[in-house]
Amino acid sequence: MSSTDPLTASPESIARRDPLRPLRLADAARAFVSRQSPKVIALALAAAVGGRALAGHWSWRDAAIPLGLAALEPLTEWLIHVYLLHARPIRIAGRSYELLAAREHRAHHEAPSLLDGVLLPTYALLLFLPAIAAVLFGLSCALHPLLGGDRVAWWLSSVIAGFAILATYEWCHFLIHTPYRPRGRYYKVIWRNHRLHHFKNEHYWFGVTSNLGDVALRTNPEQSSVPKSQTARSLAAG
Repeated sequence: MSSTDPLTASPESIARRDPLRPLRLADAARAFVSRQSPKVIALALAAAVGGRALAGHWSWRDAAIPLGLAALEPLTEWLIHVYLLHARPIRIAGRSYELLAAREHRAHHEAPSLLDGVLLPTYALLLFLPAIAAVLFGLSCALHPLLGGDRVAWWLSSVIAGFAILATYEWCHFLIHTPYRPRGRYYKVIWRNHRLHHFKNEHYWFGVTSNLGDVALRTNPEQSSVPKSQTARSLAAG
């Protein structure tokens, strides 16, 4: 990977145990866990695991709920990317207001090779992690008449799954922007699609951990059929 690739961080951005060898997955992993976002998510995940262990009352729901959340993740990821991260400014009383998440995502599109702009900032995680738990709590209230069991227990299992999914998203997004080259077939797909989203057309290829949402919602076209967007880097209205 060229050090001038505008999507990929420079080779010098990640320390290597052996600087004479190509970047390894372990090098990228060490760089990832040294940053603040994985540490905050790990703390939240540990708290959820501890709470779940104390709650007891294990049942089939502890597997079914996380599997359901994992199955819905491609759609959830697509919706968040499209309607939150790419949200247009809102005009109120003649003034334009932009969501902070959308403004920071624009900055990421403008400078995608900056690894410090890839991961969620701490203040956003301090809002987002409780929000995940709260949404799942509301969902547990709605599903309890159908599923039964100890609602608090399997709600905590769903929180573990939600936090683990967020950690997976952060890792995949971080890895894609490092100089690490794809090896496995699955990673090659998400690596290629995310590059197309950044540089070919920002209206397609919204998946980061999976392209299933794009396939289902028809935003995964053959790249040769899509015109190059002039606003892929700026996310300006066009």
